[in-house]
Amino acid sequence: MTTPTTTAPGSKSLVILAFAIVYVIWGSTYLAIRVVVESMPAFLSAGVRFLVAGLLMMGFLRLRGFALPAGPQWRHSWVAGLLLSVGGNGLVVWAEKSISSGLAALLVALTPVWFALLNWLRPGGKRPQLKTVVGIVIGFAGVILLVNGRGAADSHAASFWAAIAVVFAGLSWAGGSLFTKYSPNSGSPLMNAAAQMICGGIGLVAVSLVTGEALAADLSTVTGRSMIALLYLVVFGSWIGFTAYIYLLKVSTPSRVSTYAYVNPVIAVFLGWLVLGETIGPKMLLGALVVLAGVITIAVPASFVGEVGARLRRMVIGQPRALVPCPERD
Repeated sequence: MTTPTTTAPGSKSLVILAFAIVYVIWGSTYLAIRVVVESMPAFLSAGVRFLVAGLLMMGFLRLRGFALPAGPQWRHSWVAGLLLSVGGNGLVVWAEKSISSGLAALLVALTPVWFALLNWLRPGGKRPQLKTVVGIVIGFAGVILLVNGRGAADSHAASFWAAIAVVFAGLSWAGGSLFTKYSPNSGSPLMNAAAQMICGGIGLVAVSLVTGEALAADLSTVTGRSMIALLYLVVFGSWIGFTAYIYLLKVSTPSRVSTYAYVNPVIAVFLGWLVLGETIGPKMLLGALVVLAGVITIAVPASFVGEVGARLRRMVIGQPRALVPCPERD
């Protein structure tokens, strides 16, 4: 898959729509995941979500005349699917059995830090600027505050490891995203997205079997509320949201795509409060602000920072006055 640096002519409105989908819909998936795991096993439910979404999407595309993925495309999809769906999404789903959807989303906000680090470490990557290093340090400080400032609902033994799992989920997601962007993969982006979901779904079901989660599941206890939330994740989270994300990786830059992490936590925290009655304490709020400060420090261009600094200096000290030569004395 080639990776153009700019979007195709006439596609600006499509790019804006894709960003809006990733910003808003993915922010709501944290709530949906929390509702799903109320009565369904974490890895199994995530596996079913991606398998159903990927198989139905691939079948639809095949009927429309799209070619099925070849061997190299499947190998690419296995790597991307395991990193994105199993590591990136699966760990978040597992963690939301123990922590609130709002805290999970706030911890995922660290993902742009992982983007910056991994984009530097990859072959041909650029050394980060000083502001990027500063942003990374600020971001990690914010995560420490978030973990230490967990609210009463999140302050039990399992919640600490759940929070750590979400941090690693962000690392896996960033790695899979960069692999998807910079590794050549021919074929339709839509068919590639379907193949990645299928591979990720198989991986998640395998994890569920290995951990014994699937064998211990009692499907008679699954509620209608959880089933509706799972259907929402299939349609909006996977078909619409994931496809929009794969498209953005193709036509935009990693730093721009990762900005979804600014908006998702706001949507997730608001919906968690509105629907599930989740709360966020002062320490968590402080940690969230510190994480976002670190992310913004990384994402804002250095030229913009310099221009703002220059304008502030002019406002404070005024325009530099021209030097007037003193008359010579006898």
